[in-house]
Amino acid sequence: MLPILSPDQSSSWDHVALSAGIELATLMESAGRAAAAVVAQRYPHALAGGVIVAAGQGHNGGDGWVVARALRRADVPVWVTSPAGSPAPLTERMARLARADGVREVAPDGPWPNVALLVDALLGTGAAGAPRPPVASLLDRLLDLDLPIVAIDGPTGVDLLTGVVHGTPRADLSITFGGLRRGHLLARDEVGVLIVVDIGHPPPAPEWPSLVSDTDAAAWLRHLHARDHKGTRGRVVVVGGDAGMSGAIRMAGRAAFAAGAGLVHAVAPEETVAALVQAEPDLQTLSHPFDREPFAELLDLVGRADAVVIGPGLGRGAGRRQFVAALLSVAPAAVLDADALTAFQGALDELRALTAGRAVVLTPHPGEFRTLFPQLASERELDPWAAAAGAAEASGATVLLKGVPTIVSGEGSAPLTVAAGNPGLATGGSGDVLSGIVGTALAQGLVPRSAAAFGAQALGRAADLAARRVSARALRPMDVVAALPDLWRQWETLREVRTAPLPPVLLELPRPYTV
Repeated sequence: MLPILSPDQSSSWDHVALSAGIELATLMESAGRAAAAVVAQRYPHALAGGVIVAAGQGHNGGDGWVVARALRRADVPVWVTSPAGSPAPLTERMARLARADGVREVAPDGPWPNVALLVDALLGTGAAGAPRPPVASLLDRLLDLDLPIVAIDGPTGVDLLTGVVHGTPRADLSITFGGLRRGHLLARDEVGVLIVVDIGHPPPAPEWPSLVSDTDAAAWLRHLHARDHKGTRGRVVVVGGDAGMSGAIRMAGRAAFAAGAGLVHAVAPEETVAALVQAEPDLQTLSHPFDREPFAELLDLVGRADAVVIGPGLGRGAGRRQFVAALLSVAPAAVLDADALTAFQGALDELRALTAGRAVVLTPHPGEFRTLFPQLASERELDPWAAAAGAAEASGATVLLKGVPTIVSGEGSAPLTVAAGNPGLATGGSGDVLSGIVGTALAQGLVPRSAAAFGAQALGRAADLAARRVSARALRPMDVVAALPDLWRQWETLREVRTAPLPPVLLELPRPYTV
């Protein structure tokens, strides 16, 4: 898995490389030449029209000078423009080499040649705050041109730690090195297509967050066997669907079946069960009110299940916390979503006592996260990785923090990050689909951290497949469920036939589908 780095981690990785005998100049040469190769592959026709590289005074600018020299060697018309200032020694060294190779320079405020492509190498990973003069004025001039922009590391004006956007930065393509930066995933609209290339760093630290890929998720997909029967494919119980919210339990139940569960029971009040019997004949049902202690029949059902999903449409009436606690005390594995989470508002210690020794996944969206973990609410905005880790420690459960990106964190393990999906998932019912998939993954034996990451990646990728058919704007949760079979086929193929590597490219993360 590729690491997701903060600026401090990125800097420390460079120093680890230096300690291992890999000079910073070698990393810079590798970065610039890899970026030039990507630019040539992505914009072959634009190169003939010429390129302007805006190179800052820091090491990001040094990468830009290497890009310019590599393009010049390939007979591409290329010019470098730099803001006033004193360059870092290594950047000046790269500038001298480029000038000696015939790379031409143009003044930032002087006339520029007509070109077809721009490269933004002004500020890199460590930049914080709004760009200041003279970088700001040079950036404005780049952005005023109606030309594609390739950003080295990321667009100038995007904080690659927090994802905070200063001004109106943009990039059609961002190229970064060794791993992703946090801001790439927090500012997806501005970053454009993201490509990660290898430049020879040592292995990343195991405690750093990492990105879940389709290859990772495909490895978690349970194999089916000829002798399988409904009992071996996972027994899932879904509890929810209070009056007026029967759709939530229907979505979770359908998703559980689509994810491969062998048996799915729906537990809901009597009027919801009456509707489910007509609308969802695949589901087995049990009528039960939510404002009373669980009957022995329900406790027995939950105890015999492989996993229970509690919360889709549960409602917020009286007695919900006691009801959820009773079920959780006998469940072998559980997903708590929606109203099952808000039921524990102000009772985090009670929740932690219930999760002790159990496989439990919490799936809060930002509002539910604020309700359950108010002390972490402000941190979630700028550092969802730390917020998810803090929530996992406070609750004793695996936390799947929904958002852009989605973070999965469990006690004592490095966070996993999911970047799949599109704005079509911002609809009521998407979380219910997610809960059904995660519940099935738990029921089929995945540990909570893997089950949560698998479910989030499957939801996002199925949404991407569905959006190509119906558009992100018109996407509904059932479109996502309907796309799951195509996803399983893709992932099964991926397990059997690995995608051919394309070094030095390690990852291409496309723009989210927004049509």
